[in-house]
Amino acid sequence: MKVAYIFISNLSHRILSTMILPQLEEGRHGVQPVAMFFFGDNTFMLVKGNAVAERLKKIREKNKMLLITCDQSVYEREIDKSLVEGTQIGCFPEFYRELEKSGVHQIITL
Repeated sequence: MKVAYIFISNLSHRILSTMILPQLEEGRHGVQPVAMFFFGDNTFMLVKGNAVAERLKKIREKNKMLLITCDQSVYEREIDKSLVEGTQIGCFPEFYRELEKSGVHQIITL
């Protein structure tokens, strides 16, 4: 099953770094994430040098997963030039377009 994650809550970092990423790294997540969309302060997880960003970059390179950040969140925090390589800046239209291409089955908001 193909899934997409939207990270919007204050628990997103913990869920991603201690649950989802270890499972993806070990090949035991059980579903195929095709996209991850980050909002608010969760966009800091995609800043170069951040441990989560570096782990996500490796997974993105291996699985061709979309990493996308909310344009307003990134510009408000002035981190648009500091994102890990391969991260897209956009909004829902770009996210939906990518999901349509990938045939996602579920969108999970955390």
